[in-house]
Amino acid sequence: MHKWILVLIGISALTSCEKTLYIQPDQQVPKLVVEAQIESGQPPVVSLSSSLNYFAEIDPVALSNAYVRGAKITISDGTKMVQLKEMSAQSGNHTFYYYTTNQTTPVTNITGEFGKKYTLTVESGGQLYTSSTTIPLPAKKVDSVWWKKSPGNTDTTNVILMGRITDPPGLGNYIRYFTRANSEIFFPGLNSVYDDQIIDGKTYEVQIERGVSKNDAPKRGELGYFKRGDTVTLKHCNIDKASFDFWRTWEYTYQR
Repeated sequence: MHKWILVLIGISALTSCEKTLYIQPDQQVPKLVVEAQIESGQPPVVSLSSSLNYFAEIDPVALSNAYVRGAKITISDGTKMVQLKEMSAQSGNHTFYYYTTNQTTPVTNITGEFGKKYTLTVESGGQLYTSSTTIPLPAKKVDSVWWKKSPGNTDTTNVILMGRITDPPGLGNYIRYFTRANSEIFFPGLNSVYDDQIIDGKTYEVQIERGVSKNDAPKRGELGYFKRGDTVTLKHCNIDKASFDFWRTWEYTYQR
């Protein structure tokens, strides 16, 4: 007796259609972007610009037009209040505009001091903006720095920078670091801010990665490394929690 097994295979034909979609991003009203910094022993530096749309084409002309000029900016250290002066600086064919104190006379000059609070007021476009920050007293300290061969790296010209750092007892110490190799400017690390949640009250050794320019793509295999023969300067900044939260969020968003 023969048994025949009939296997039914269902084949479904899938059909699809295509439709061209045209998406027009919203054009947002430009917002004022305030970039301000003050360090111990240095005058305040403030840069004002207008925000650009996410899909906007960025070129030297657009960047130059984004600067906000003619604003009234004052800074107070709790004892003295001074108005900042608009200045310009040339880099190649590009002119940068910024605001700072007039350092020619003590009356019009303010420099950063440890432990002081600074309040910034900006008047531009009929709007008033205020912000404040502090320069914390030195707490977390760098005891020493040294270099060593880069482990597992076939390029023997690459080296890593190490540091021994002491964190004082008590939570709430925040830092941001920058490095400078030879005559370049200071650049922050790819992850430049740290707190003391894990290393509170300890002395520890850590690799200090080379700072990076966010405008340049890193060379393959060289991210974080220095070169043999480099002269390296480390800038180790104690910052307040508001600054830590801002830069941590910014760097996390950048790496996404």
